[in-house]
Amino acid sequence: MNATSPETAAPGRIVLLTTSHRVAPGLLSWPAWQALRSAARVLCADGAHPQLPYLREAGIPVDEAAPTAQELIDTCAGGRTVVVVATGEGEPALTDGLARLAGTGRVAMPELELLPASYDLPGARLLDLVQVMDRIRVECPWSSQQTHKGLAKYGIEEAYELVEAIEDGDRDELREELGDVLLQVVFHSRIAEEDPEAPFSIDDVAGGIVTKLIHRHPHVFGDETATTPEEVKEHWLRTKAEEKRRESVTEGIPLGQPGLALAAKLASRVRTAGLDVPLPTGDGIGYELLAMAVRAEAAGVDPEAALRVAARAYRDAVRAAEGAPS
Repeated sequence: MNATSPETAAPGRIVLLTTSHRVAPGLLSWPAWQALRSAARVLCADGAHPQLPYLREAGIPVDEAAPTAQELIDTCAGGRTVVVVATGEGEPALTDGLARLAGTGRVAMPELELLPASYDLPGARLLDLVQVMDRIRVECPWSSQQTHKGLAKYGIEEAYELVEAIEDGDRDELREELGDVLLQVVFHSRIAEEDPEAPFSIDDVAGGIVTKLIHRHPHVFGDETATTPEEVKEHWLRTKAEEKRRESVTEGIPLGQPGLALAAKLASRVRTAGLDVPLPTGDGIGYELLAMAVRAEAAGVDPEAALRVAARAYRDAVRAAEGAPS
């Protein structure tokens, strides 16, 4: 009987190469390229895998194959390295099969390495949201018929629900409500793509706000200096005024917002501009509320938030009078 050489008996190495579909194909890590170039064989069960054209362009032959666990172990025999380019599901059947063989204790198992070849960048899951919204817009009978005007009320509702989650201090609810607000942005952007005269996309929306943020933060992205929140606000207001070139400080204030918020916003613009504008006088509770809102704004108090706090206390008092739990 011939003795088996150590080289022939060596179990080899299996590298399971995973990639993120949220990163452009071909943008792989250096360890991934090293493993691919040094492998005896590179296998992939999905012939339409987006990475394959780029691997082949780089001179790496890829065999379209879906071996069983035992077949893969046999391929590694003799100390060979085999790279498996994982599909989107992550090859669960293959890894389960390898685990079962390893559990028997009767198989010389090759070294198994999980090698992430590309990683999601921060914000990468936003790409998933855009793709899901695109499909819903096309295939959902309700979503495909929606318009900007039809969705407007939901934007208001979601904004109020977000404020409520913030005031309640519920972290899980806050995360969910932020998602609902984000959905409104993506939904409106998807609808805007279909406009025949002035279409724009979520990329245009994001690009616009990025440009605005950079321009209005010269102390971060430019040569100016700001060490206090007050100086930051001064930068913001100055650059905003240069951009808008408004004739009145009241321009851009939405008149459809709640009354207390509207009064406080007007008072804030007047105070920031250094204008001396006497409050209008008249009969009725409206003028009294206006004066209270202006006084609250001057004291740094959000009158809407203050009234909500008081209203919740009133609600609790009502429930207590009813004998209901608060």
